[in-house]
Amino acid sequence: MRLKGLVLGGVLAGCLLAQGAVGSCMELPLETAVQLALKNNPDVLITQLGEETAKASLRQARGQNSFSWKASSSFSRSESNSKDWENGNSNKISVSLPLYSGGANQNSIKSGELGVDIARLKTERKWETTRLAVIQAYYDTLEAQKKIAVYQDTVDKYQQHLTNVEQLYGAGSKAKIDVLRSQVELSNARQELIKGKNSYDNNLSTLRSLIYVDSSEPLELTDDFSYTAFDGDVGECLSYALDNRKEILMDNYQLQQKELAVRTAKAGYGPTVDLSVGAGWSKQVLPDGDNHEYTASLGVSWNIFDSGITAGKVDAAKAELAIAQATLAKDRNDIDLAVRKDYNSMREAEERFNSTQTAVKQAEEDFFIAQEKYKAGEGIMLDIIDAQEALSTARHNYISAQYDYARYKAALESDMGLAVEYTAGK
Repeated sequence: MRLKGLVLGGVLAGCLLAQGAVGSCMELPLETAVQLALKNNPDVLITQLGEETAKASLRQARGQNSFSWKASSSFSRSESNSKDWENGNSNKISVSLPLYSGGANQNSIKSGELGVDIARLKTERKWETTRLAVIQAYYDTLEAQKKIAVYQDTVDKYQQHLTNVEQLYGAGSKAKIDVLRSQVELSNARQELIKGKNSYDNNLSTLRSLIYVDSSEPLELTDDFSYTAFDGDVGECLSYALDNRKEILMDNYQLQQKELAVRTAKAGYGPTVDLSVGAGWSKQVLPDGDNHEYTASLGVSWNIFDSGITAGKVDAAKAELAIAQATLAKDRNDIDLAVRKDYNSMREAEERFNSTQTAVKQAEEDFFIAQEKYKAGEGIMLDIIDAQEALSTARHNYISAQYDYARYKAALESDMGLAVEYTAGK
């Protein structure tokens, strides 16, 4: 089949366009490209480092509600009334423990634990969006590569047709206008080929950037489109997305954080209680039995009036809570829309994919007939041009439908929040 030959030619042309022989290209399956991006892409690393920041904040929150040890020492040297110099030394060790904070410290710990979960979900979502970006770039490159083969075939056909017209014109059976029109169509076809090659180069550069390999690295994309039916209706996809999308899970955690923040702000209306125990001595480095003191205190602090500072903190926390609630509702609506649009687009591409296969065969037959009729003197130039344009359009439509289906399917899976397994670092 002519189309299969174009596909094979596109695959071989891909490595040549990457400025390397076929054998010297780096073979790159799709899953390998995804794992390279998860391992090498700085955006992924930046998101992962956010987990360490969240864990550090949690340790700080736990420390605020635990023992605090302090040690101090001072040395002095003084002289009075022209007497000899006198040395002085004072040392103290103390430990304090917050006994009651109105729940503020406990709320900070819970909020920190939620922060760690949020950071982990951000990383997982970054894996999902990175996977989608790689898949789209991978299929964009393959599509551009195959379309180059179609553009090249069109150029070859017009070149062959021009040669034939020039021969017929030389024999006196065709007019000069046919030669001129053939030259124009050949030039236009070459322009499309040039633009197609540029599109391929740009898409390949995008893929290299995502997987973070050298910008001149020759790549051979070894996984091509393979149709796999998608089971499930849009309702099932929506239900899965609302249960598994990381943004919704993060929104729920952030909503809990804001509720804790309101309670923490309200704790400012109440007292705090701290226990402190200490020991001190002076005039020697270490304490002895005669020169030391021990202290124990229970401190209660209650800010009776703060000119509305606490009330302002409570109002601000309530406003942040309202924002978190609105954000959750907005994200649920946005996800609903994204799932529906990508699901419908995937089904549309699936229908186009199934219908364009027949159109290609019909266009090939139509072009053959138009060409033969022209050679026999029964057809006109416009028949050749129309048939060639119809054939090119049918082939482009067939290629686009395949990769549109693959891209929309990947986008739908990302919309649903399907988990991505990261194995590149193992």
